[in-house]
Amino acid sequence: MNNWKKKFIIIWSGQLFSILSSSIAQFSIVLWISLKTGSAEVLSFAMIAALLPQALLGAFAGVYVDRWNRKWTMIGADSFVALCSGIIALLFYLDTIELWHIYVLLALRSIGGAFHSPAMKSSVPLLAPEKELTRIAGINQAIQSICNIGGPALGAVLLLAFDMSVVMLLDVVGAIIACTALLFVYIPNPKKENISAKSVLNDMRDGFRVIMQNRGVSWVMVTEILITFFVMPVVALMPLMTLHTFSGTAYQISLIETLFGAGMLGGGALLGIWNPKIRKILMIAFSYAILGLALALCGMLPSTGYVLFAILTVMQGLIVPFLSGPFTSLLQTQFKPIYLGRVFSLFDSISLFPSIFGLFVTSFVADALGIGNIFIYCGFAIVLTAILMMCIPSVRNLEKEDYSSSL
Repeated sequence: MNNWKKKFIIIWSGQLFSILSSSIAQFSIVLWISLKTGSAEVLSFAMIAALLPQALLGAFAGVYVDRWNRKWTMIGADSFVALCSGIIALLFYLDTIELWHIYVLLALRSIGGAFHSPAMKSSVPLLAPEKELTRIAGINQAIQSICNIGGPALGAVLLLAFDMSVVMLLDVVGAIIACTALLFVYIPNPKKENISAKSVLNDMRDGFRVIMQNRGVSWVMVTEILITFFVMPVVALMPLMTLHTFSGTAYQISLIETLFGAGMLGGGALLGIWNPKIRKILMIAFSYAILGLALALCGMLPSTGYVLFAILTVMQGLIVPFLSGPFTSLLQTQFKPIYLGRVFSLFDSISLFPSIFGLFVTSFVADALGIGNIFIYCGFAIVLTAILMMCIPSVRNLEKEDYSSSL
């Protein structure tokens, strides 16, 4: 633990390039689909393709994350994602790309994410002191924010200056840099229980059991799943909100993404510097409510309200670290490291199914209901979900003992 800062500087340096190049690639794909089709249905199906494999494989991936060497799991996952991006680049270069190619390769990229995300999150408590976990989550969010700022801007510029094949090759280069950085860091693995004789299903059951034993955290995870269900349709429709409601351009789509990233950067930096001693559950609930209100207000704006839409987008980005950072550190402190791979992967997997269902429904009803109404309904649903979460006694009592002893 003594040199944890040095280790994280190396890891963060590699991840910065990887996440930035992935952000550029993802935005370019979304922009290409938006400009080519202008269809909410096509965008929703693309996001479903990118999420479904991770939802199906996530629970199994966590078992292997807890069994395997976590550093090499991350390197293998990044390498597989790079391979998929390389294939997309080749298809664009040959001018043979079809929408179904993008669906398939986005699905394959999702497999790498199913292993990389829980491996990274479950490694953090093994590298840094517990009191620093919320701060680290904030810095991670700040890095993500920098990439959310640079990704759309660079994606739009590169797509206009070059073509999609060049953009996707950058994602390959970013993954290579991230893998190289990980080679220089020793990441300890938790002391393993006698799991060699256990089946994968038994390991999954053990992970589910430890989650259910913590009733407060279990309800928070259920709430996060519901929040994700309402957020994902909004995320999918954000480019079309700019295009249709505000008669925006590709530049204005890029600007909204950049402003959201700027807000996240500010929130992540504030969380990383401040490292608040406020109970995590209170920060999570309050952040949910603010996010929901901001989304609902976006849906109420007139066609001339692009400036207000941009301001509300910054507010949404600012609040995201204050719900995602405390949530991640809450899980990291409530469960033993030996279970964290399964905890994170089970949560990621289960939370994606409602999200996929929400996207699927949205793809058919968005045009009928109107994109603005989707923002309003989902925003107020998020606020109501946050209120209901805090009505549960086991949730309200989370961390009270630890918090009192630290005062």
